[in-house]
Amino acid sequence: MSVQGIEKKVEDYLRDSQALEHYWQQPITAEQLQAEMDRMAKHTRQPEVLRELFDALGNDPFVVAECLARPALAERLFNSAQVYRDVSWAVSQPSNSRKRGKPWLGHYTLRTVATPWNAAGTCIDDWGATSTTNAPSARAYHTAIWTGSEMIVWGGGDGSTNYLSTGGKYNPSTDSWTDTSIANAPSARLRHTAVWTGSEMIIWGGGGANGPANTGGKYNPSTDSWVATTTANAPASRSLHTAVWTGSEMIVWGGGQSGGNFSTGGRYNPTTDSWTATNSSSAPEARVTHTAVWTGNEMIIWGGASDNGYLNSGGRYNPATDSWLATNTTNAPSARNSHTAVWAGNQMVVWGGGPDYFNTGGRYNPGTDNWVTTSTTNAPPGREFHTAIWTPSDMIVWGGINNGSRVNTGGRYNPVTDTWTATSTTYTPSARSDHTSVWADGEMVVWGGVNSNGQNNQYLNTGGRYCGQYPTPTATPSATPTSSPTPICTGCSVTSPNCGTNVLSPPTDFIVHLNPPGPDALQASDFTVNGIPADSFMIVSGGAEIHFYFNTSPAVQGENTIHIAACAFFCLGGSVPEFTCTFAYVPNTPTPSPRPTPVPRARPTPHPRP
Repeated sequence: MSVQGIEKKVEDYLRDSQALEHYWQQPITAEQLQAEMDRMAKHTRQPEVLRELFDALGNDPFVVAECLARPALAERLFNSAQVYRDVSWAVSQPSNSRKRGKPWLGHYTLRTVATPWNAAGTCIDDWGATSTTNAPSARAYHTAIWTGSEMIVWGGGDGSTNYLSTGGKYNPSTDSWTDTSIANAPSARLRHTAVWTGSEMIIWGGGGANGPANTGGKYNPSTDSWVATTTANAPASRSLHTAVWTGSEMIVWGGGQSGGNFSTGGRYNPTTDSWTATNSSSAPEARVTHTAVWTGNEMIIWGGASDNGYLNSGGRYNPATDSWLATNTTNAPSARNSHTAVWAGNQMVVWGGGPDYFNTGGRYNPGTDNWVTTSTTNAPPGREFHTAIWTPSDMIVWGGINNGSRVNTGGRYNPVTDTWTATSTTYTPSARSDHTSVWADGEMVVWGGVNSNGQNNQYLNTGGRYCGQYPTPTATPSATPTSSPTPICTGCSVTSPNCGTNVLSPPTDFIVHLNPPGPDALQASDFTVNGIPADSFMIVSGGAEIHFYFNTSPAVQGENTIHIAACAFFCLGGSVPEFTCTFAYVPNTPTPSPRPTPVPRARPTPHPRP
């Protein structure tokens, strides 16, 4: 490279650093430079080249930090900030427009260069554990986002009727946790949404102690501070909705509350702290537990559950025109909810879901509005309440519930070759559902969730890292077995309008109300009448109502018993308690009318004969 080329590169990165300093009102920190050095050493795809660069710089950590890490970090952060916010104005500001801090001359550490990716540029089939030191408390139904250097988890529930307003920042480079501030944090909640803007995490919606919310908060990890989002013109309170980040706005859509499901949404601008309603004309049918992806110019929502059943329909929303277009249903995957969807650069890939624990999916191309079925050869077993993330080349699905049991298996799907590769089960995290996963620039990080054998719920604050090279875990002595305590299933109440009624014809449909809503890990067989399990079910009203269906009525003449076993499934507040009630089936058999007593007719007196 010529001297002029080198000078231009130096000028570019100094200008980027200056712009970021004005934008953040602080310079790039030593901690960020150390994290960047760690990231380079751990995630490089050309370890030989990186080792040569380190050698050329004398393997001096300070020189590597300033001459290699700072330019790379400044360029990446500046490009990211330009995508999410306009920082170009800062480039033209005078270099002395604010007092600069003194350069940090402390000690950097130069990590050993690892090889997290193999020569083919694909994921290494290996697992490592995340640290539990200072990790957030055990939880499920929380959210997680990736900032570029940290994973931030927040909110959720712990199964003890406790909603959470706490969280933590996880740095994979140092395998360490830092608490998020609780000052001015949003109210405790679960089943909310979270997006990353490039500088802030935005939390919105979800269910808490007072029901669904339409509040939220913006969290800045650099300052460890929260600012509330406005509720003026915000969408109605809801949970089980979706949210995407467009580069300038957060779009939330769908979801539900006890009054029903929504086909409405809103666009939130964090710069102006303002909401704009999304157009409801031609919007998809109201739904919950659907998915949403951002393509670069459209939000695509698909699937989910409506008050009329499960869906295989969807819609594409263009915020520039505030308009909707329906997605084609020809060759679309079967109707489902609690599935996953990722954006793969030019197509959306959906997979899995319930109610039948699907191991099928589809690839949707918005440019042609058509679907292509994903292969089931070597696909993971069907599941719901799992996670899926997109790597530079593959979709990785992991965890979830299969036939009522949590799993710790997964698979990598390549949409170009339409092939599946199983993920390793060696050193994998424990089986779980309702956890979170993020792609952390070279590895997948899984955290939290819940595991259960159907009786004892175990909420988790453990996790795992997949795709890199990790040290072999140190064996620990086996714990002395202890008897399991009798499960205490609390956290939600169950009622049914069928209880205490007298019916004239044999019923096949039954309704159950949950407060707070849910449910999770529900199976049709969890609901019985006279010991006979239901054949199917449908979740409506944002999870506050469940309809159970029998192909043939289980009712007998006289008294009938409805039963749900303790801990049969979960609701937002914990586990369902045992529920029993009765109803009576009294056939409407008409009573014969009594025959009237015949009245003797008077015989006429005969006329005398002449």
